[in-house]
Amino acid sequence: MGIEQWFLSADERGNDWTRLDRDRPVGQAWSSGNDVTALVHGARYLPELLRCIRELRAGDLLMFTDWRGDPDQLMGGEDTEVERVLCEAATRGVIVKGLVWRSHLDRFSFSEQENRHLGEEINAAGGECLRDMRVRPGGSHHQKFVVLRHPGRPELDVAFVGGIDLCHSRHDDHAHDGDPQRQPMAAVYGPRPPWHDIQLAVRGPAVRDVETVFRERWEDPTPLNRNPLDTLVDRLRGEDVSAGRLPRQLPPPKPRGELHVQLLRTYPNKRPPFPFAPDGERSVARGYEKVISQAESLVYIEDQYFWNADIVRGFADALASKPDLRLIVVLPMHPDQDGRFSEPPNLVGRQEAIELVTEAGGSRVAVFGVENHAGVPVYVHAKVGIVDDVWASVGSDNINRRSWTHDSELACAVLDEVADPREPRVIDGLGAGARRFARELRLRLAAEHLDLAEDAVDDLCDPKAAFDAFVATAQALQHWHDSGRSGARPPGRLRPYPTPDLSRSTLAWATPLYRTVYDPDGRPRRMRKAREF
Repeated sequence: MGIEQWFLSADERGNDWTRLDRDRPVGQAWSSGNDVTALVHGARYLPELLRCIRELRAGDLLMFTDWRGDPDQLMGGEDTEVERVLCEAATRGVIVKGLVWRSHLDRFSFSEQENRHLGEEINAAGGECLRDMRVRPGGSHHQKFVVLRHPGRPELDVAFVGGIDLCHSRHDDHAHDGDPQRQPMAAVYGPRPPWHDIQLAVRGPAVRDVETVFRERWEDPTPLNRNPLDTLVDRLRGEDVSAGRLPRQLPPPKPRGELHVQLLRTYPNKRPPFPFAPDGERSVARGYEKVISQAESLVYIEDQYFWNADIVRGFADALASKPDLRLIVVLPMHPDQDGRFSEPPNLVGRQEAIELVTEAGGSRVAVFGVENHAGVPVYVHAKVGIVDDVWASVGSDNINRRSWTHDSELACAVLDEVADPREPRVIDGLGAGARRFARELRLRLAAEHLDLAEDAVDDLCDPKAAFDAFVATAQALQHWHDSGRSGARPPGRLRPYPTPDLSRSTLAWATPLYRTVYDPDGRPRRMRKAREF
């Protein structure tokens, strides 16, 4: 398989300053010989992370980044609070290093206090957790990953990368009854908001790549916060504001699988610049642009936002030029926050995006929301892209301008050396043939959304059959709702997503707010003008 046809080269990454692609063959920007497991939902991820952390011994290394961290979030039963588990690791001699976004104020539905308290407890236990505000104005560190290294036991090394924070609402499962430890959300999601999310467990040489992402941020000499008032308050509290030394980086773990993994990132153009990305990095955007431009049969997306006409223009161009290409998008049915002035800006970019791809692809485009069997909407927080059952990506990145240009993000793009034997074997235009990892991930997600057994989805290998099954299932469930829920509820959890239809007066005030606050642009000016990434 031509890996270079699907992955970015080092030049295509567009960032010569990163250490990620050094010590590889010239031009190569990925690692090979990896094993990757998709942990669908927090109820699979958090207990697995707990198990791996409890295996750590004195001298082992635990590194993590987070957008939000709730110290009391349970990972797997009694006495498994996040702060307890991390502090116990530090107490027994594990080297614990964390970077959490400093966050904006709690009164704006952010996590300032939660992130500060988590860091205080870890530091008191002998670890080191820093609150990182080295972002563009209004930006965030949105990466969510954990790296565990074991000197002398490299076979245990693992990195967890995806969209799941160590915080409330994430511990949900396939039934989507929600996490009892809820994050404040819009009332429509009920007292226990159902939550759909994914994290990858990565083993093999790519673990060192994820570690390098952490080390680049940790070793950045720029002050963690440049706000004088915050700096003064931090000093009065005795907060740790400078990163201690990390132990020497170990060699990459030995190959242990047949998967190629490429790390895709977003860092904004900012001042002072990131020393490892002085003009920023937009390899998430570039990775999507490359694979979407050659998509032939099916693009499958699960996303929190799917915003902005400029961002989805590549999807529209591919749909217009490829008459057999279909696009499935799974989104949250409602924004996560209530409010007269909160909801419209959330819908401006989505209205633009859906209208553009629908105009290009017509009936070959289908957009869905998700509900559980009780009829409560499920908040789709997953960030998944699968193209022609060959290329798959899971990360912290959403399909919007903020994620592609403005905040820090990390995603794993995965290519499998093993071909999937089921027909049709080739649905891409390059002749690579369906790959085991990408196809199995798509079918596994389809089984959940369509209420099918995971061993009863082989018919959905065909892109048209999968597309038609999604549409038919959603239409049947919508008809049941429209008919007053008369009779037995049909199988499936999908409903057609109604394209927002905001009035001109609403667009007049919501659009500027959307473009400047909700979905800002972090590119250099020259790239904005040229609409390049």
